[in-house]
Amino acid sequence: MAERKPVFLVIGAGAGIGGHTAQRFAAGGYHAVLARRSDEEGLQKLVDAIGDAGGEASGRLIDALLPDTIEELVEDVERSIGPIECALFNLGAQIGNRALADTTDRIFELGWRLATYAPFRLARALMPHMAERGRGSLIVTSATAAVRGNAGQHSHAAAMGGRRMLCQSLNAEFAPKGIHVVHALIDGPVDAPDTLGKMLGDKFEGFKSSKGEDGLLDPAAVAETYWHLAHQPRSAWTHEIDLRPWTDTPWWNDN
Repeated sequence: MAERKPVFLVIGAGAGIGGHTAQRFAAGGYHAVLARRSDEEGLQKLVDAIGDAGGEASGRLIDALLPDTIEELVEDVERSIGPIECALFNLGAQIGNRALADTTDRIFELGWRLATYAPFRLARALMPHMAERGRGSLIVTSATAAVRGNAGQHSHAAAMGGRRMLCQSLNAEFAPKGIHVVHALIDGPVDAPDTLGKMLGDKFEGFKSSKGEDGLLDPAAVAETYWHLAHQPRSAWTHEIDLRPWTDTPWWNDN
């Protein structure tokens, strides 16, 4: 029986960071499993692009907010495709600026479910498999809101702060078992048509132009960083990292 390829699983596989990271891992010899909530045509384009480049990939449409979807995905991939050696949780939880009075219970809870509860469920399903093998990586894409709360960001900041603490707690428990957990803080806009592009609509190209060269995070460059993080020797593991465009001021200096 042929040895199964290691698997890279990404939840939140759009045409930005998620899709580019899947392409990078597939180019490195992984079978990439791309999961997203909607747009089957866009998902298939990403899968086909990986195949055209000589890699292996498959796509899944799942709603990470529904019960058991993440858990069933992990079990199915482990059983039918191969061991998940690296997973990327890449779902955001940005719902726009809302004053406290306009932040309903539903909206506040939605941020928590996307940003904190969903990666918790992924970890709970995945960590036993990785712990049994004594190795593995979990990379969690995060945002500036994880370290700084701004006006109108009550749901997002609270949820992302929880995401950061979840990653630290996972590291405390699973790093001694050989599992590398990374909280990756994305401190700036990403050149991603599925996220920023949809938010800005026909203003997207003008926004990109106004930012100038290296004014947006290049998702392919982020993917290269994620590849490096997943393959670091454990004598020098990175547990938290922040990335930003060259022209942006770091969050701790941005007044």
